[in-house]
Parts: sequence; C-alpha cells; structure tokens
Amino acid sequence: MGYMFNYLGPWRQQIRILAGNHKGRARLTFAEGEFAAVYAMSDVHGCYKELVEAHRRIEEDAARIPGPKLIVMLGDYVDRGPDSSAVLEFLSKSPPPGFQRFALCGNHDAELVKLYRKPAHILEWLGFAGTETLHSYGIDIEHLLQSAAGSEMIARVIRNMIPERHIQFLESLPIMLRMGRVVFVHAGVKPGIDLKKQKDSDLMWIRQPFLDDGPQLPVLVIHGHTPARTPTFGPQRIGIDTAVSATGRLTVLTIKGTRVGLLN
Repeated sequence: MGYMFNYLGPWRQQIRILAGNHKGRARLTFAEGEFAAVYAMSDVHGCYKELVEAHRRIEEDAARIPGPKLIVMLGDYVDRGPDSSAVLEFLSKSPPPGFQRFALCGNHDAELVKLYRKPAHILEWLGFAGTETLHSYGIDIEHLLQSAAGSEMIARVIRNMIPERHIQFLESLPIMLRMGRVVFVHAGVKPGIDLKKQKDSDLMWIRQPFLDDGPQLPVLVIHGHTPARTPTFGPQRIGIDTAVSATGRLTVLTIKGTRVGLLN
C-alpha cells in the first residue's frame, strides 16, 4: 500500500439501490460498507498489459481481506494505447472470483460507439483519437484513406473487424456509481447540480469548473479524464488518470472502510 488516509469520515448509508431510470445511461447506487474493499482505476486507454497487471495486484492485495470486493473502472478503455481490442475483450469477461466489477463509460468509449453506428464521421473521429484503436482490430485506416475508400467501404471494414459484442458492451456501460457519499464517474460532475440532474455529457467530458471548484455537493468524487503524472487531490475530488499510455503507470485507488489509499 502506498499510503492511506481517512477521507470519508463516519458517513453511513444502509440501503442498496440500483438506479437505472434516468434518461441516458444507468446510474448505480450501493450502500456504504457493502463491500469489504473497493478498487478503482481509470483511463486504461488500450494498455492491456498494465490492466492485467493491475488486476493481479488487486487480487494479491484482496486475498487478505474477507468479504465481497468491488472493482470500479472509470472509463476510457480505448484509443492511444496499442491494445484497445484486448482491453474490451478482458473487461467484457467475468471478474476475478470474489469480485464484482463495474465499468463506467468514458468519452472515448462513447465516441467509438458513435463511430461504429455512424461511420460517416470517421475523419472527425480520427482527428479526436481512434487510429490506434482501429489498428488493434487489424484495420489499416491510413491505407484505406490513401486508397480513397469511400465512407461506405470504411464502414463495412469497421463493422467486419470490430465485433458487435464489443460495441454492445460499451453501449451497456453505466455512467455513474455512488456508494454512500463517494461518487465514481469518468470526468467529474457539474458543480452544485444535484446528482440526479447531471447530464451524461458532463459526467463524461467536464473539466472546468469542476477541477477548481469540486462538486460543491456533500460527496467525494473519484474520477479520471484529466491526466497527470500522479493522482491529483482537489476540493472533494481525487483524480486518478495518470496517463498510463505515456507513463506506464495505471493508478489503483482503494477504499477499505473509511480509509482511502493508493495501491503500489
């Protein structure tokens, strides 16, 4: 364990709720204390080897902890790194024994779904990211573009090479997970807005004013999306996107009781 600190205080919530009636992606709620240990990581970005190693470290750490455990993935599984397809295949399978695992949706994941469903926007998507993701599925997009392939041919290649089940997996992902007064989300929340009224787009894309102002709600937000070389600690927020595709570091945050820490 890198270090731990008491960030949650004595707050308790005894009722378990699954909230999926919001227009848009599902939002999940669990009672605080429902899991003996919670492990969170964000922005895997195609770094399959680092993802597998993080799971190994989690299983090793959790072996000493009795009771149910939870892994929360905070989104952005594709783009930048070399193995987006392997990351999605890994996450779409069952979690380790003794664990539940929930993967939340990030903005890069939602953009891949949009490309797959509406490939006419391929050039816009490639300007955003995407080339490495297509390569991981064996698609040489540069060759296709140089050969003046039309959007219909590119769409056909993408649909032939990317498994529909990977897209369905991404389409099924919830947008938020709440546990007591801890909120897990990809990017952050719009300050001062009730969690039930937060837009999916804000939860996946927001930076400012959230980074400077925090949620301005009685919650602690665990998020990714904004990369830094080390985890960032702001007002009522902890950012755990440590740019694994550039640094090789996939940060794992832990919650055990009211103690929050970082797993070495």
